Amino acid sequence: MTEIDDKLLKQFFEENRQEIADDGFTHRVMRRLPDRSKRIAQIWSFLTFALAAYLFYVMGGVTLAWETLRETFSTIMEHTSEQADPRIFLIAALVLLVLGYRKICSLA
Repeated sequence: MTEIDDKLLKQFFEENRQEIADDGFTHRVMRRLPDRSKRIAQIWSFLTFALAAYLFYVMGGVTLAWETLRETFSTIMEHTSEQADPRIFLIAALVLLVLGYRKICSLA
């Protein structure tokens, strides 16, 4: 009985098939669906960055970085003439900050 019903249903649907104009609706819907793999990658990147920042802080990375910068600045000030323009140091610091920011963003 089910075989006959299946055959009748297939025959009915084949005879009464109608195409409905989609006008790009399917494509628009598919574009707006969230990309799950991208979202998971963003979450994973955030979690690993947060863990790295936490470990950097806990293991004394902030103190080490600050001491290194202080020693570098002190050494530069000792070995430069008194005629040195302090704006040069400001520009160098800004360049280093921009480069560091771009490097961090490229890792994400």
